[in-house]
Amino acid sequence: MNRIDKKFQELRDQGATAFMPYVCAGDPTPELTPKLFRALEAAGADLIELGVPFSDPIADGPTIQRASERALTHHISLQQILEIATALRRETDTPIALMSYYNPIFRMGEEAFCKAAAAAGIDGLIVPDLPPEQAQPLLESAPQYNLATIFLVAPTSPPERMELIASVSTGFIYCVSVTGVTGARTMLSDEVAPMITELRKHTDKPISVGFGISTPKQATQVAQVADGAIVASAIINVYEKHIGDEGKLLTAVKQFASNLAEGVKL
Repeated sequence: MNRIDKKFQELRDQGATAFMPYVCAGDPTPELTPKLFRALEAAGADLIELGVPFSDPIADGPTIQRASERALTHHISLQQILEIATALRRETDTPIALMSYYNPIFRMGEEAFCKAAAAAGIDGLIVPDLPPEQAQPLLESAPQYNLATIFLVAPTSPPERMELIASVSTGFIYCVSVTGVTGARTMLSDEVAPMITELRKHTDKPISVGFGISTPKQATQVAQVADGAIVASAIINVYEKHIGDEGKLLTAVKQFASNLAEGVKL
C-alpha cells in the first residue's frame, strides 16, 4: 500500500470522504506553490493533486488554462516540479498525485519518469490524455516504483469501458462529473450518481469525482455518493483575485478550502 491506498483505507474505516484539492505547479509563481500546498493541507486536504502545466491542456477549461500559462511564463520544468515535491515530502506525509499530460512523461521516458517521481515522493499519476489502451509502458513501469495509476471515467463511458478502466486503475478512479472540460460550475451534474452506481458494479476501488465542484454544498453532494471530491478551478478562481498579494492570497485559499473540506466531511 502506498500513501493513497492508506489514506482511502483510513477514511473508509471512518466512514469519511477525501477532500482532494489541486495546485498547478508554478502558478502564480514557483515560490508560492509549496506555500499553497501547505495552506490546502492546513485547510483539511486528504490528498493533493500537483498539476504539471502544459501548453495545450485539452481536458482543461479557461481557469486551469490561465494557470498553466502563468506557470509556463516562469519556464517551470518537470524537473523543477519534482524538486518542489521532494522538498514538500520532507515536511509532509499527505499523499500527492501528479497530474500531467502525456507529452512530458513521454519525453522523459516512462521508466525514468516513474523512477524520478517515486524518488520525489509522488504517490500516484493522473494522465488525462492517456487512454488505458495506449498506457502499457506506464502500466509496466509505475508498479515497480509503487506509483498508483489513476484513469478517468466519463459520463459517456459504457459499462465495458468502465470495467477496463477499473481493472487498470490503482489508488482511486477519477470520475469526470460532466462531458467537457474542467471548470467551476453552478450546479452538480445529475449524471454523477448514476455513473458512480454503474461503476461500483465493476469495482470496489475508491471513486473520486472532479470537474466542476465549486461550493461546499456540491462537495457535500459528492461526498454522499463518492469516496473523494476533487476541486481545482474553484480554488484557482479564488487566488486569481489576489495575485500580487501573497498574504491575502494564502488566507483566501485556506478559508475557501476549509469551507469545502467541511462540506466534504458533513
